[in-house]
Amino acid sequence: MVTGISLEQAVELITGKLSPLGSETLPALQALGRTLASDVTAPVDQPPFDRSPLDGYALRSADIAGADRDHPICLPVVDTLYAGDEAKSPLLPGQAIRIMTGAMLPQGCDCVLRQEDTDRGDPVSIYASLPPYKNYVYQGEDYRTGSLLLPAGTRLDAAALGVLASAGITEVAVRRRPKVGLLTTGDEVVEAGQPLPPGKIYGSNGALLTARLTELGIPSLCRHAADSPAAVAKAMEGMLEGCDLLITTGGVSVGDKDIFHQALPLLGAERVFWKVDLKPGTPAMFSQYNGKPILSLSGNPFAAFTTFELLAQPLLATLAGEPHLLPRRQQAVLTTPYDKPSPRRRFLRGRYEDGQVTLPVGHSSGQLASLVGCNCLAELPAGTPPVEAGQAIQVWLL
Repeated sequence: MVTGISLEQAVELITGKLSPLGSETLPALQALGRTLASDVTAPVDQPPFDRSPLDGYALRSADIAGADRDHPICLPVVDTLYAGDEAKSPLLPGQAIRIMTGAMLPQGCDCVLRQEDTDRGDPVSIYASLPPYKNYVYQGEDYRTGSLLLPAGTRLDAAALGVLASAGITEVAVRRRPKVGLLTTGDEVVEAGQPLPPGKIYGSNGALLTARLTELGIPSLCRHAADSPAAVAKAMEGMLEGCDLLITTGGVSVGDKDIFHQALPLLGAERVFWKVDLKPGTPAMFSQYNGKPILSLSGNPFAAFTTFELLAQPLLATLAGEPHLLPRRQQAVLTTPYDKPSPRRRFLRGRYEDGQVTLPVGHSSGQLASLVGCNCLAELPAGTPPVEAGQAIQVWLL
């Protein structure tokens, strides 16, 4: 086990030997936000027939040449076509067919005149001429059978799901996302909704990280264990049977009840690293058990949140094969000063907007209330003295 490594080294040790989990097939409407595992090609033409783009009359352009309001051309209306009707009869010379938006165009038609340029009568008086194939939507104008609709790696948004539906596609192969086990620890923790005895606190890490996983679209299962190495080892073993990876909080520092130093060997896990050169969350630990990752984070809420963003998200992105899960970095200008030096690489909660980042009041790793409304982590490199407003820094967008 290595200790005291950089953030970049930690990410490499976490992700370097991992591969994406593969794919799964989902109903298209359940795949919103997921990433396509393979190309999707069109099984049909869209539209599947020549159709009208407006309400009006299907005509032959040659029959209405020279028509205007002073010199209307009158044609008999021999049929009416609505969206969904099959155009069974051809349009013969000297005829008009009343047609609605989306309706199949009849054979022989080469243009559609909007109804506003007629008297809507029968016979109908035509007040305008059109060139051939004006207001004419061709079969396959959107896409052709066999054409590439969506390439592998596409993240499915509302437009993509609409395209799939337009092609009659009901299922898609998407990259499988990992199921995460989340194990919080601590004798001091009481479940929300229960009486709070002296010396106890309500647990927040489970809710915080479960909600963050849900925001990322990652399924999870959360449990809590007391500060017993044997109990924690047993809980980890049980959770890993049904999960692809395990994230734990608490018990990783150097106190008497920092029990993961005993629990992981009891489990038989291989410890890969302990302690990352950053603040908060220095005592983060990474292990492996039967090929499954175990990422152990500090029990302080903001420290757990920060190292989740910096360490867990690359792990999740790698297993899911979805790079968009990685934090995005941006340069920003501080609008508020920070009056402490940063001998170690430091991450602060902040609010980023229009190239500027504002720091709230309250930056202790145990404080959570000041995280509300924040949308980034502001990074101060190791060795940074107190910073003044107006200084450019790097932010990690949440």
